[in-house]
Amino acid sequence: MSSTSDIFSSIAQSKLQAIHAKKDHEDGSDLLSNRSEPINARSNSFHALPNSPTSRSRQSSPSHSPRLGPSRFSNSRRSHPRSSSFGLKTWSFLWKWEQEFKPQQQKTKMKLAKPWYRRKRVKGLLALIGLLGCFILVNWIMLVRLQHDGAPAKVAEISSDSSTASLSVSVQGKWKKPGKGKRPQKGNYGRLLALAAHALAENKREPKDLWQEPLAPASAWRPCADQRNWEPSEKNNGYMLVTANGGMNQQRVAVCNAVVVARLLNSTLVVPKFMYSSVWRDVSQFSDIYQEEHFINYLTPDIPIVKELPKELQSLDLEAIGSVVTDVEMGKEAKPSFYLKNILPILLKNRVVHFVGFGNRLAFDPIPFELQRLRCRCNFHALQFVPKIQETGALLVKRLRQRTGHAGPLDHYLVGPLAESITEGGGNHSKKASKYLALHLRFEIDMVAHSLCEFGGGEAERKELEAYREIHFPALAHLEKTTKLPSPSELRSEGLCPLSPEEAVLMLAALGFNRKTHVFVAGSNLYGGRSRLVALTSLYPNLVTKENLLSSAEIEPFANYSSQLATLDFIACTAADAFAMTDSGSQFSSLVSGYRIYYGGGKMPTIRPNKRRLASIFTKNNTIEWRVFEQRVRKAVRQTKHVQTRPKARSVYRYPRCKECMCRIE
Repeated sequence: MSSTSDIFSSIAQSKLQAIHAKKDHEDGSDLLSNRSEPINARSNSFHALPNSPTSRSRQSSPSHSPRLGPSRFSNSRRSHPRSSSFGLKTWSFLWKWEQEFKPQQQKTKMKLAKPWYRRKRVKGLLALIGLLGCFILVNWIMLVRLQHDGAPAKVAEISSDSSTASLSVSVQGKWKKPGKGKRPQKGNYGRLLALAAHALAENKREPKDLWQEPLAPASAWRPCADQRNWEPSEKNNGYMLVTANGGMNQQRVAVCNAVVVARLLNSTLVVPKFMYSSVWRDVSQFSDIYQEEHFINYLTPDIPIVKELPKELQSLDLEAIGSVVTDVEMGKEAKPSFYLKNILPILLKNRVVHFVGFGNRLAFDPIPFELQRLRCRCNFHALQFVPKIQETGALLVKRLRQRTGHAGPLDHYLVGPLAESITEGGGNHSKKASKYLALHLRFEIDMVAHSLCEFGGGEAERKELEAYREIHFPALAHLEKTTKLPSPSELRSEGLCPLSPEEAVLMLAALGFNRKTHVFVAGSNLYGGRSRLVALTSLYPNLVTKENLLSSAEIEPFANYSSQLATLDFIACTAADAFAMTDSGSQFSSLVSGYRIYYGGGKMPTIRPNKRRLASIFTKNNTIEWRVFEQRVRKAVRQTKHVQTRPKARSVYRYPRCKECMCRIE
């Protein structure tokens, strides 16, 4: 025991001597700095070279003096190789080093081992992500190639005698490749179209309410504009001539407004004339489109109607005597007081007045109850298409329903007695009725040019539309040059741009119409031609137009008459199981949707997109996911699908659910 204590006392003395010897050479600043040095620095000094500055500085540090560190071990071995106390010092150092530094070294090894495993795990994860990314990229490239290069599948023959020799817009057979330098215009929706194609390929079940209207509130309204609560006016203040401008839709509205003004002024209406338009280029007159005798006879209890002026008035120079009133002299949607104050004196003085360019020249409010009802009576009851149009329209609807013998609730009101021909030859009546969706693409060049919007065609499109405005809309072209108008992006954000074909088909896909849906497209003369239909036909191959369904011989009588062709679209869209409009401000869409409301009994749904809401969704086309896009589009459309009565000052042609036109069943 005494020898052991002597050994440890000698070790303690040697340690104290070493401390005092080094303390004399130590700088005060080193003392302060090294007191805060971490303990793992001792392991670094152990591995440092013996003569290195680092090892020397660490040896001189007082923080290491109480213990025998590795630097001390290396120095003692070099300076005292044969010392008798060397063995004891070595034994003491090794014993303490094992107790203090070995656990720390094991911890260090464990810490160093963790990053290695983590790095291996991260590399594996990155490899997996890269593999998935490659798979998604290849899948996306294949879908894009299908969109760009794939020719649409042939539409199945619906009738054996429907081979069309020349079509204004063809969706049957192979598409012609665009000329050099001309690429199909798809706007900026390539990514969303690819996502839509992928979603439709999954063939999900359609939403339950897709082909339905809110039945309970919608069916509570029934037509009653045919009811009269007045007697024919015995007083006659003179004759009223009307020359209506625009296409078929504007002309129809003008005729009904003229009937109301004739009753307001107690005048005799001469069967209206239609003005030739450089845009529509149609010479059709009233009797070419509507049944003249039915029109006269049905409205006789309301106003007197004649086919022409009396002979004594035909020789008058109406312009010279001041009886011609142009649309410039009348404000748009003028109130009844305007006619009583300004037009009635002319009529009483000259016994005749001639409205030139008459269109939307009568307000919807305030209008006396019976006059508003007369307006509805004219539109929904007095105007019936001529037999030639009814016959072709019935044939068109029959082929759209694929000869299933299915009768629609509006057939009789659209084509009269020829509605029976739609159900003839239906074959197997046990077969489920074929539904079809009608889509009105209001994307003709006049609409596109007048909107002042841009549709992805770049500088060439901009110049073309500017040139069109110079010719057909000179006032708008002048305003564009002299006034700072909203930019195309601002117009689009406010919902003032018509939906492009690409936006329309994305809307249909988001709403849930499956790929097999039969789609009838109204308005064939699309701006941009057949290339604008590529997006539609690639997603919905069962897409047809009237030019597909009718043979050249069947459509030839209407070929040069745009207004008469528009009546065929009107019949097909109004009779459809569902109707989707792309521009709520369109007269055609307003008339079709109003007719479906008036006679549909709550079973004829109409899709009215809120373009302002859709515009905010489409602006995110580069980032939005398809599931989110679906949800937002459905919400935007669902908000417009509710049953509502006519808002104040809005069109009774579009919103006939009002006490003047329809009666509500309590």
